[in-house]
Amino acid sequence: MAEVSAQQIEAFSRRFDLIATNVEKVIQGKREVVELVLLTLVAEGHVLVEDVPGVGKTQLAKSVARSIDSEFQRVQFTPDLLPSDVTGVSVWDRNRNEFEFKPGPIFANIVVGDEINRASPKTQSALLEAMEERQVTSDGVTRALPLPFMVMATQNPLEHEGTYPLPESQLDRFMMRVVIGHPSRQKELEILDTHGVRSTFLDLEPVVSVEEIEELIVVAREVTVSSSVKTYIIDLVGGTRQHPDVLLGASTRSALFLQRLSRARAASQGREYVTPDDIKMLAHPVLEHRMGLRPEAQMRGETLPDVIEDLMTKLRVPGTTSRIAT
Repeated sequence: MAEVSAQQIEAFSRRFDLIATNVEKVIQGKREVVELVLLTLVAEGHVLVEDVPGVGKTQLAKSVARSIDSEFQRVQFTPDLLPSDVTGVSVWDRNRNEFEFKPGPIFANIVVGDEINRASPKTQSALLEAMEERQVTSDGVTRALPLPFMVMATQNPLEHEGTYPLPESQLDRFMMRVVIGHPSRQKELEILDTHGVRSTFLDLEPVVSVEEIEELIVVAREVTVSSSVKTYIIDLVGGTRQHPDVLLGASTRSALFLQRLSRARAASQGREYVTPDDIKMLAHPVLEHRMGLRPEAQMRGETLPDVIEDLMTKLRVPGTTSRIAT
């Protein structure tokens, strides 16, 4: 693997901050959430946004897409949505006497799957190949998706009537799950001033190009991860499978995702190497949606965040003799 230079890291950090600041013009008071979504994009992953209506889930995706001057598509998932409505369909062309493929909304740089759990499992599974292999196979022909490519799926955690819960295999393909949450009282007052007449999204301008995002992706891949930090990732993920309160632990894929995201976060912080703090900051959004608690632990009031904090407390920080303080 080629060594990343200090100049490349500096350029990465500057561009990353530029995009995040631009998105914040629309999504106010949620810098951490904005950065998590951008880290997912640069780490070549997908994000599941689980929150109540009206907190800006779709606006967040649209703002990221416009900030990087990329193509954005939105799919409203409903019970009658077909897989071909997402991936595309072949239509007979009478003039050319052959079938012509009409690409679906999945052929975009950033795709929002709104209320993904309202679609049938068959339609949900249409996303699996696209998310994992960045390609779509239709009528025996495989077509590559544009790069960069990120699926940002949303779901309402409170409303379950008429929904189809995402299976573990599909949840595992989301690099992280984030919760936007309501803004603070002060930020909500500011939103009334800035968005009261017209949305600031209408004035949003691109600050980087798609080609520059591809450069960030390449730089993130080359950030150094020491063997001790890799061991720390494996011990943390492995601990989720051995914890007495956990019924379903995190997968090996989650360890890969933690490493990729930690590289992107290190670069965004202006570092050429990953530290244990990067792993700690990313552990909750990467691991929680992959885990399941035992019924008896739920009855005791235990939560997945508690379990992850407990694991990190017991693990030794690489390069020290002490344990992680929480």
